Amino acid sequence: EGECEGFFSQLPHRYFEEDCLHAILISGLKDPIPELERFLPYIDNWATCDQLSPKCFRKYPESLPKKIREWMAAEETYVIRFGIGMLMQHFLDDRFDPVYLQQVSEVQSQEYYVNMMIAWYFATALAKQTEAALPYLEQYQLDPWVHNKTIQKAVESYRISDPLKEYIRTLRVKNGKTKERKERTADPV
Repeated sequence: EGECEGFFSQLPHRYFEEDCLHAILISGLKDPIPELERFLPYIDNWATCDQLSPKCFRKYPESLPKKIREWMAAEETYVIRFGIGMLMQHFLDDRFDPVYLQQVSEVQSQEYYVNMMIAWYFATALAKQTEAALPYLEQYQLDPWVHNKTIQKAVESYRISDPLKEYIRTLRVKNGKTKERKERTADPV
């Protein structure tokens, strides 16, 4: 009844709950991009960021990859995290393209919540797109902290087979250096 427009313009919000409500309302919009663009720079916590998931993106993901690249290139921590999260939610199944792995691997940040999202993305990719994601660990293409966090999250996952978990444990980075990789003796997939 017109109240949303006024609420959307009251940025930044004072309370966490207002940010959560804002995320819920945006997630229900038919065209959320304008409101996303206005709201994303004001997000200051992972919970609001990860809650934000516009329903229409499931039906019409075609225009998302370009926007996701823009979000991942932003300077704000939670805008970057949101972009990676959208790739994880919408482009690791039937719409998967290996170029997305490369794009996420190229995100460089000192921000904990960005690096955690990169690790979460790669751990999920190991479960859903094993053959495409595994070389990023085998070739040590990720930041050492992200690399090890990816392994930790993958090992904790119920979606990854025990043989694969055993293999990726051997790929950990110790003391900031990659160790000599053992040759694969069996296909862990």
